[in-house]
Amino acid sequence: MKAIRVHQPGGLEALQLEEIPIPTPGEGQALVRLQAIGVNFIDIYKRAGLYSVPTPFTVGEEGAGVVEAVGPGVAGVKPGDRVVYSNVQGSYAEYAVVPANKLVQIPDGLEAKIAVAGMLQGMTAHYLVYSTYPLKAGETCLVHAGAGGVGLLLIQMAKRIGATVITTASSEEKRALAKEAGADYALPYEGFDQKVREITGGKGVDVVYDGVGQSTWEGSLNSLRIRGMLVLYGQSSGPVPPFNPQILNQKGGLYLTRPSLWHYTQTRQELEWRAGDVMRWALEGQLKIRIGAEFPLAQAAQAHRALQSRETTGKVLLIP
Repeated sequence: MKAIRVHQPGGLEALQLEEIPIPTPGEGQALVRLQAIGVNFIDIYKRAGLYSVPTPFTVGEEGAGVVEAVGPGVAGVKPGDRVVYSNVQGSYAEYAVVPANKLVQIPDGLEAKIAVAGMLQGMTAHYLVYSTYPLKAGETCLVHAGAGGVGLLLIQMAKRIGATVITTASSEEKRALAKEAGADYALPYEGFDQKVREITGGKGVDVVYDGVGQSTWEGSLNSLRIRGMLVLYGQSSGPVPPFNPQILNQKGGLYLTRPSLWHYTQTRQELEWRAGDVMRWALEGQLKIRIGAEFPLAQAAQAHRALQSRETTGKVLLIP
């Protein structure tokens, strides 16, 4: 089978298309023939060495497809089942071996592409607004990168709850997409913190959902109300610099957390809750999942380039 492998972390050249054997599922595992593969910033972090992974490794950790075979001790899925998963290394390939307890059934009527486009990013938006900072009706949130894959879903979920949503995006086109998704205000990044203060009458927002990191860090802190929370769930512009925790005191007794999806899918029940909500809402048309770009598996480097340069909106997919 074909797979995208990294032998030495680095730039786009680190992504190598190779022929490797189709794996055999072991105890508690299933072999999935992949039909669509999610591309995420965590793939870029691992490819570049920002997150350490033993080499060589197959890139990617999100996929959707059909179960081809199961190993011993698997009861929850069977060959022929349509499934989707995330947080399992090795999805940039034609086949992947996945722990069966990580697989979620795709509902009838939902495309594999839509299922995988909503899996990691949809569950991320879900844990952010329902668990990390449980947003309430009448509260105000700031969502950075509002036209990105997580951003568009975050906006929709926050509006479902009844919150006021302020978002940022880098171009008029992206800000229009964020507004279309339901954002009440869509701002450029330049001076966004001052604008947020104006919109909130000087108070600041209850929570900032920040997947950008370095370039928005200061402004995000400046946008919060007293005892507000900065949820730093990504770092697409780079990691934030070291800082003195006294800054949180000076800016109003702020809370800071750096979560990931793994922390919020610790049990099978939690995984099924989040994935189930996302896929049900997508199937019912209550959640619009935007696929911004699709690339053949062999063009994984182009997909990374497009995602890194913020050329894309919505979800980026690879198609085996």
